[in-house]
Order: sequence, then C-alpha cells, then structure tokens
Amino acid sequence: MGAYELMNHAEQAYDVIVIGGGPAGATAALCLARKGRRVVIFEKSPFPRFHVGESFLPRGYEVLQQLDLLDRLKKIPHVPKFGAEFGFGHGRETTIFRFDQALYSETHQTFNIERAPFDRMVLDAAVEAGAELRSGVTVRSIERLEDGDVRVQTDGESVSARYLLDASGQATLLARHLGTRRQMAHHRKVAYFGHFDNVRRLPGEDEGHPTVAMCDEGWFWMINIDDRRTSIGVVLDHDAAKKLDVPASDMLLWAIQRCPLVRDRLDPAGLPEKTHTIADFSYYCRPYAGPGFFLIGDAAFFLDPIFSTGICLGMDGAILAADSIDEMIAGMTRGGRSRSPRQIRRAYAAFLDDTAAPFFRLVNLFYDHSFRELFLSGSGPCQVHRAAISVLGGHVFPKPRWSLRWRIWLLHQFARLQRFVALVDRRESYSLLTAEPRPIGSVEPALASA
Repeated sequence: MGAYELMNHAEQAYDVIVIGGGPAGATAALCLARKGRRVVIFEKSPFPRFHVGESFLPRGYEVLQQLDLLDRLKKIPHVPKFGAEFGFGHGRETTIFRFDQALYSETHQTFNIERAPFDRMVLDAAVEAGAELRSGVTVRSIERLEDGDVRVQTDGESVSARYLLDASGQATLLARHLGTRRQMAHHRKVAYFGHFDNVRRLPGEDEGHPTVAMCDEGWFWMINIDDRRTSIGVVLDHDAAKKLDVPASDMLLWAIQRCPLVRDRLDPAGLPEKTHTIADFSYYCRPYAGPGFFLIGDAAFFLDPIFSTGICLGMDGAILAADSIDEMIAGMTRGGRSRSPRQIRRAYAAFLDDTAAPFFRLVNLFYDHSFRELFLSGSGPCQVHRAAISVLGGHVFPKPRWSLRWRIWLLHQFARLQRFVALVDRRESYSLLTAEPRPIGSVEPALASA
C-alpha cells in the first residue's frame, strides 16, 4: 500500500483547496461542503466585483435547480430569457430563435443577470454549506501536487490539502504553473464592453432575448440584465483591432457608431462612464486533471463567448469535479474504490471534451458567412436548425446525443455547400471598417423610412 492510501486524515488541514470563488469554484465548494468535505476557497478579489458573462443557457437554469438555488436567484433582479435575436450589423432584418424550437428542450427558459450579485449568491451558498472563504488572499505558488497531498503558498502561509481545484478563471494559475495553457491561434479575439442605460428593447416576452449583431470583423452582444441596464460589447479580430488607431477605452463606442443594429437602439444619455477590455481569450489547458488537481471553468478552457456557454460549462464541470474528488477521497479513507484516480481523471477530461466539442464546432462555423446565411434562415432539412438550437440551449450534458452530433456535422456540410450553391437566400454581409460612422442613437435613413 502506497503513501496515497496511508495518508493520515489529520495531516491535512483541508480536504480540498479551491482557487477562485467565481461560479465554478463556488459550485464545486458548495457540492463538496454538502458532502461533508473540509473546503477552503481562496479568492483574491473582494466581492462584489464586476464580471462579464451575464446571459445564461437553459441548461444553466437546470443546474441552479439541481443545486437548489432557484429561490435565491428569484431575489436578485434579472430578466427572463426564452431565446435570442441574431442579425447582421446593418440591421435590415433579424431572426429570433426560441428555445422551445429546439430538437431537445428539457427547459425552455433561463435568464440574464448582473454577474456581481449572482456570483455573490453562489459563493454565499457555499459558505453557508460549510466552506471556508478567505477573501482578498492570493495563491502565489503551487508547492506540491500529488494525489492526496497538495500544498500552495498564499500571501502569508503555506496551506495543505488532499486535492486542489483550480477555478482561477482566465488567470489559469495552475496551467501557467504547469506550462499547459495553449492559445487558439485562429481565435485571437479582443472584447470591449460596458453597461448602458435605457437601451431600446424588444417587446413583451422577447425583452430578454440577447441580440447578436454580426459583422465581418466580429460581432456585438446586447444583453438586458435588469429593468434599466444592458450589457453591450463587441468582439473583434485581434489583428484587425490592432491596426485601428483607436485607444482601447474608445473602441466600443467607435464600433457602435458604425453598427446601425446596435447604434439605433441606444440613448446617448445612457452611455457608460467606463468600458472594459479582454484580449486573446480563447485557449485550452489540457490536461484538465492530473495527480492532485482538477481544472474547472475558465481555468480549463475558454471559448469565444458567442453563445454564452461559459457559466453553463463551468458549473456543470464543477459538479462533476466535486463528485470525482469526493469519490477519490472516499477510496483513500475507506478503501475498496471501484475506479482508480487515473480512471476518474480520464472520465472527467472526457466529459469536458465531449460537452465542449459541439460548442467549439459552432464557434468555428460562426465566422463563416455561409453558415450565418444558413443560421439566419431559421430552418433547414433534417431539422439541423433545431439541433443547433438544442446545442445553444446547452442540452449536451452529460454527452451530446448522436441525433445532435450527426445533425451538427450535416450543418457543417451545408455551410460548405452554401458557398457555391444558394441553399438559402443570400444575405449581405456588413463591415465596420467601410461603414460610415453616425452619432449614437441615430437611425440609418434606409431604416428610418422602412
């Protein structure tokens, strides 16, 4: 019997160290604490703190239901969401997709919400369940990583545990320590975003639909997060943005002035005092698990946020990581485990790869104009459009159904064919670089007379 089995329970201050108190880290800590495990969360940024990513998938709603957090959610201002609106930047026409049109749609609704109170809600639940929170504390280094024996150095002390969960987000602390973070060269993007007041909204139940405005150089989002504020951002190709002689602080307004679909819904009086920037944010950090550790949420990988997948993937992965660690500790303390640590880690990595794969494929397709034409048509043979909506709803857990996978593959083939044969009506693309800038809130003459 090796040191892994002989580890004395009293030798470790904690069962699990969680780096990062965002939704993924807090979810894992919540699940582990409810299982009776001793958990400590190190969070360097005092809450509440600003964070982008305010739109949730229906699968995310199901996760909150699973965690018994819906009653807490209802106490926070939010906007119900039943679908999404897509269109080209010129704004001549848009298409609305509803989650109840999906091939598989276990849940037809979800929500948009300001991240600061949402993140606080999940973290509070973890603390109330028994997790220890050390706020304003930074993990400076990883000193040891072995199954059953990990150690980290914080600002002022060395802390030990049986396992380490890295939920440090885009800081990817553990991946940088291991040298495993890999940028996706073909997805080098930069995002500029802020919160706006008094943005014109879609009527009725469609009010919660995020709006995605597509341009040659990237895309915009507009997400209503409460009864007054709207999150607006633009994601641009990194090289294209770099060539523009525009300061990062001015880039969002520069882009909005050139995008009629976004510009004509804004009130000049509602512009934000400050905007934010994130650059080069598409990456992966394999392996997602190894001796003594699991990566969860954005610490494992980050997708271009076109389809609002981050929170959903992060929280679902966190639940499985917590279950995996609990199983490993149970085998360590009681013996007779059915799976080895290596088998448990491989199953976790396969789960992340299987659930992320459909989103990766749609993200890769999204920047193809032929796919955008197909997507905006809102229909297709063999129900491929309904399969795409199922993926966009997050209904790919614990593994995408075969009926979804082959339809998404077929959608790829249709997009290739659309380049040469018009399977659906051609649509005019839109370029910000050649567009004429107009004041915020103004309407294109062609749109005003339509």
